[in-house]
This record gives sequence, structure tokens and C-alpha cells, in this order.
Amino acid sequence: MTAPKKASRRTRANNEGSIFPYRNGYAGYVWVTTPTGERKRKWAYGKTRDETHDKWLKLHELARKGPVVTKSETLAAYLDRWLREVVQPNLAPKTAETYEMFVRLYISPGLGNRRLDKLGVREVQTWHNKLRAACQCCAQGKDARRSPKKCCALGKCCGQTVSERTVRDAWTVLRAALNNAIREEVLTRNVAALMRVPKPRRRKVKPWSVDEARRFLESARKRHDPLYAAYVLILAVGLRRGDVLGLSWQDVELDQAELTVGWQLQRVGGKLLHRETKTEASDAVLPLVDVCVTALRERRKEQEATRAAADQWTDNGLVFTTRTGQPIEPRNFNRSFAAAIKKAAVPSIPVHATRKTCASLLVALDVHPRIAMQILRHSQIAVTMNVYSEVYSEATRKALKKLGRTLS
Repeated sequence: MTAPKKASRRTRANNEGSIFPYRNGYAGYVWVTTPTGERKRKWAYGKTRDETHDKWLKLHELARKGPVVTKSETLAAYLDRWLREVVQPNLAPKTAETYEMFVRLYISPGLGNRRLDKLGVREVQTWHNKLRAACQCCAQGKDARRSPKKCCALGKCCGQTVSERTVRDAWTVLRAALNNAIREEVLTRNVAALMRVPKPRRRKVKPWSVDEARRFLESARKRHDPLYAAYVLILAVGLRRGDVLGLSWQDVELDQAELTVGWQLQRVGGKLLHRETKTEASDAVLPLVDVCVTALRERRKEQEATRAAADQWTDNGLVFTTRTGQPIEPRNFNRSFAAAIKKAAVPSIPVHATRKTCASLLVALDVHPRIAMQILRHSQIAVTMNVYSEVYSEATRKALKKLGRTLS
């Protein structure tokens, strides 16, 4: 009895279909439907028939689930397209600029040359770990562009690593981009989302006490600071920097003691934009306490006097402008705010931290809880009353009555 013959290299197993010897191994293909609706071959390669067969079966499984990409682009190419076609048309300009910055500085340099469909969890984890430890002065060639050179270009690494917040934000942008690739049916899983990334603690900035806020505002008013009314709105109404700088006189009703928040001023991509607020939830009609009304009336008189004295004036309808009527640069506002803090001899805090002082000021100014609820944009009066109960005390009330008397 003769022994059965061994299968030759070209013999195919049952149901194996289009798998065949190829170069130093085997190859196989499956007909798939691409995201554009075309029918194309998707290839699988392996050193052995079994390895190729496993890959071939996985291709069949993918083809049954839906469209399959037959040729994958690099992550850098995909991110460029994602920023151009998805992020820029649909997100706020400042948000789009931030996404672009993270892609350009942190994601593409470390992962951009990898094929999108070959990107793995281990690679993303390695990138994440390196980003946390790398000196960005070296990585971005910052010192190489300086003249004279100071550190890294001279072989003396300054160790300028990024914060944990920046590392997490870069990972968040990558995760968002890969989620979009899944929606486009380019990927079947998000390898960035499979990682565990620690959430850094936020650095808590201690807000001003009401007495410190009073001293700050009194100092600005005594010095006739042109931005005094802006400081009042930030502290007493909780407006953001962009909201204040984008505020127009047509949105202010002094007789009705209210203003409408719907526009903001931002510098994006080298351009100063006067645009609508980021979301509809940011829009609001806010009541003005007496301190705000008084400050805005003074501001209108000052602006009219400045306009009359100016040789050239640009009338753009903004409440806060330069001496020639131009919009105020957001960074210049930060500088003016920091200078005013030094002159008032109060603790230094960033502009955005002033919102936390707003509730305390409203209590000190005897603002009715219902009005405070509207200003603070609380959905329930119970939340506002909790704030009032925390801030209110007889000693605080007596000490801070000065604020209303001094600034009204």
C-alpha cells in the first residue's frame, strides 16, 4: 500500500480559495467594498499557509462587517486631512488652532510616519512615555533658532519637558482623531482609547477675597484706568476676557441695567476675530448690578472724550478700545490686568480665576439671589443659595459694604 502524497507547495486546502504561493511565502486576497463603494482586492501575506489563511479569514470577517480600506495613509497624512476637512469647518477657530498645534508639535513628530491601519497600542504608549520625558527645546529645535544660542544647541540640555496636562491634551487630540477615523470606517478600533492615561491634578488658584477685589477695583478707579469698567464686568458679572473685549455698545442697555453676551474677541492664526460665542449655552442676557452700570456710564464718557481728541478714530462699536478705536489685543489686556494687580498690591491671579470671586462680590453687593442665579447661570436656586450661605457672615458683610459705597 502506497503512502499518500504530501501536498505540493501549490496545493490549496478546502475552502481556502484565493491563497497561493508568493515569493518566499504565501499571499491571498478577498474582494471587499471600500468606503467609497468600489469593489477591490484586499491582500494578506504570510510566511506560511496557516499564517496567511488566518489573515485571510480575518479579512473575510472585516468584509462581512462593512466597508474596508484597501490602501491606508500615514497618520500624519490622515491628521492633516482631519484638521482640514473635519476640525476647521466644524469647531471654533480657537479650538481648531489648538488642535493643529498639538498635531504639529507633539503627535506628528512622534507617530506621523506610521501607517494608520498599523498603529498599535504599544506604539502609542511608547510615544506617550517619550513625550513626557523629552526636552521640547531639543525636540522642536527652539535653541537652534535663537541667536545667540543658550542651551540645547550648545550641548547643554535645559530639560524643558511639557506638563502632564499638555501630555494628556495631546493624547486627547489623538484619540479624537482616531474616533473620527472609526466614524469614517477607516479603522475598526481606537488604539489611543485603549490606553490608560492618568488625569493630572489641576493646579488650584486661590481666588481673591472680596476685600482684595475691592482694593483692586478701588485702585483702578482712582488711577482712572481705561479698563476699569472691564475689570468690574469680569469680577461682578463673571464675564470672560473674550466676552468683555468683544462687547459692543449695541449689546448694552444701561437704562434697563442689562447686557447681552453673544460675541467675543480672539486672536486666531494671526488674525483678530470678532466672532460669536463658542456655543449657544454661552449666550445670555445678564442683569447689571449698580456698580456695573456706573462703571459703564463712566466708560462711555471717557470713550467719547478720547474719540473727540483723537486725530484718527476707527468706529467699530466696541465698548473697550485703544486710543484710536481699535480692538484691544487679548494679550495686552492680560498685561494691563497684571500691571493693575501690582499697583493695587493684591495677590497675583490670572484673568480667568476672577470668575470664582464673582459669587462673593454679588453677596457683598446685596444682590438678590434670583438675580445672582441669573448672573452665575445656575440652573437651580438651591445651588445659588448654597453659595450665599458659604460666603455670608456678619463680619464679611460689614467689611464689604465699603465696596458698594465706594464704587457706586
